[in-house]
Amino acid sequence: MNMLAEAAVEDAINRDSARTETVKMQASGVNVFYGEKQALFDVDLAVRKNQVTALIGPSGCGKSTFLRCLNRMNDTIDICRVTGSITLDGEDIYDPKIDVVELRARVGMVFQKPNPFPKSIYENVAYGPRIHGLASSRSELDAIIETSLQKAGLWNEVKDRLNEPGTGLSGGQQQRLCIARAIAVSPEVILMDEPCSALDPIATARVEELIDELRENYTIVIVTHSMQQAARVSQRTAMFHLGRLVEEGPTGKMFTNPEDKRTQDYVTGRFG
Repeated sequence: MNMLAEAAVEDAINRDSARTETVKMQASGVNVFYGEKQALFDVDLAVRKNQVTALIGPSGCGKSTFLRCLNRMNDTIDICRVTGSITLDGEDIYDPKIDVVELRARVGMVFQKPNPFPKSIYENVAYGPRIHGLASSRSELDAIIETSLQKAGLWNEVKDRLNEPGTGLSGGQQQRLCIARAIAVSPEVILMDEPCSALDPIATARVEELIDELRENYTIVIVTHSMQQAARVSQRTAMFHLGRLVEEGPTGKMFTNPEDKRTQDYVTGRFG
């Protein structure tokens, strides 16, 4: 390779490194209370742009509670109170001036159990763009539907049956439909709360491939109980235990050389 080519490769690597280290969301001193019970304690965590961040830890450790803080889903629970600060591109998402509906368009969510609306495949994906006024004509809406289903890896399977019920799809297809629904409003961040726990191994593998493809355009935070899944899909991993963030770092290091014994014990199966 000549010097010009080497310089171009090095420049590309440097640019990619800079891109992946950009902080998209930042949690600082986040505490969560359900009534008198405290569920999260002083969590500080940076979510990096165009990376997959996996949240791991035993059941009840606070990882799903933290995930729901990132798009204010905890607002829907009357007794829940969140303190501290969470920013999206430097803007505090808990600022009273923030439009929560707009926030949830920017920070979409895919749940543990596929939850398509009792509508057609087309109407499932069209729902968000219609609510947010993203299409001014039927042809624009059609284009959004097709693009979203393509990005979710579902278009070729459903393009001839868009008027059939979304609930008639297989479990894995339903979950990809829910991902397409989230993508349709052009989010910047996608939150996934154990998106494969209800799926068979083949459907799980397809969703994992999809996650890897999606991070080219989106920032992803995923809660998972599967250590193997966290190792396969994420670039960074955060370990929670008893409502506290134990440690966070590059996924490879977290699984091979963690700094905290609790992380080592959890990833090696000594507790969970």
